[in-house]
Amino acid sequence: MDRDASTEFPRADGVRDWRVLDTGASAWFDAPSMTAGAALVRRIAGLAAATGLPDVDLRPGGVRVRIGPTRDLTRADVQLARSISTAARELGLGADPAVLQTVQLVIDTADRPALVPFWRNVLAYEPAGPDALGDPSRRDPVLSFAPGRPRPLRDRFHVDVVRAPDAVRAVRAAVGQEPFGAYGVALADADGNVVDLVPGDGLPKGPETADWQVLFAAMAHYPVDAPEPAAALATAVAALADDAGLPLAVDVRPDGVTIDSGKDRWEDGFGELAGRIQNAARDLGLAADPTRPRFVQFGIDAVDVPAVRAFWASVLGYRPDPRAFVTDIFDPRRLDPVLFFQPMEASDTERRQHRNRVRIDLRVPHDQARARVDAAVAAGGRVVAGSDPQRHTLVDPEGNELGLVSYGRA
Repeated sequence: MDRDASTEFPRADGVRDWRVLDTGASAWFDAPSMTAGAALVRRIAGLAAATGLPDVDLRPGGVRVRIGPTRDLTRADVQLARSISTAARELGLGADPAVLQTVQLVIDTADRPALVPFWRNVLAYEPAGPDALGDPSRRDPVLSFAPGRPRPLRDRFHVDVVRAPDAVRAVRAAVGQEPFGAYGVALADADGNVVDLVPGDGLPKGPETADWQVLFAAMAHYPVDAPEPAAALATAVAALADDAGLPLAVDVRPDGVTIDSGKDRWEDGFGELAGRIQNAARDLGLAADPTRPRFVQFGIDAVDVPAVRAFWASVLGYRPDPRAFVTDIFDPRRLDPVLFFQPMEASDTERRQHRNRVRIDLRVPHDQARARVDAAVAAGGRVVAGSDPQRHTLVDPEGNELGLVSYGRA
């Protein structure tokens, strides 16, 4: 576009449903069921038949669409956004820009070249700019590296990654480490940042669910080569999920469709639904690729877990997991990663005062930034840096940092 995309795109006519973030132009359309959302997926597939699908995330409550990347937004992207909004209105689906956000993982380091190969192997990510790695399927958070000085203590912030057993074995060999830690799955980068790399498993039901893996969530990925089969699979999955009363996440990409039960939502009655989905995919001539699925979640150690948990739920717009035995909070639309919290000893003074090397950046539209700051402060957080109107640094009640970055200000 002629000017900076983050300000030029929102000025175009007919795109009031859309906001520009680091992932491009994004919109969320509420839908009363997965089947209703799948109708919009089919319309988008028709609109993008010649150019290729944008990223489309189908959920029980609606559909997120992302057109991008930000730096390359064009007038053709404006026209596609207008057409998608028109299709949504014709289907009776309303937009809600207030829910749009992206979560990014940031690691401070004085030696980026030493860390990049480790994390690229662990996450199966690809380069995404000079200082970042990204998920090729654009499902899991981007990982970026920022300049920082060495800090020897163990972080209060940590990362869990779950992948297929063969992939886990290959990563251990590639990084030259034997796993360690309480569960025998931890690996560490050159700065001492620890990741629990967990081998997944298959669904226990048998050959009728052979396409599925359990990676804390049950997942299956089906490569596609055109918008039509992607939309057909999403439509079939939506109907089956609605009929079973089991919510699913269906991420539609130009090269494939990923189906995800959600963390810990695959045990009770899921095997029958998984088998029906597998049959539907095979009826469409699709074969699963077991190498693509991956599960990522973040953990924070805290002395006062309820207080820290309340801060993060407020600023991220998350909800507490209702189960009594877990500390998870989750995105109600299941677009961003789960956070969980672990108790630490109050006597561990040095580690409590240590500034984490690993942190989260939250990217939001500029018209939502103030509400997020206010929510964080109301939940016991503080603003520790905010001279740049597009960036604030917030800390939770125990000093864990969150970078809040806003986009799209004129």
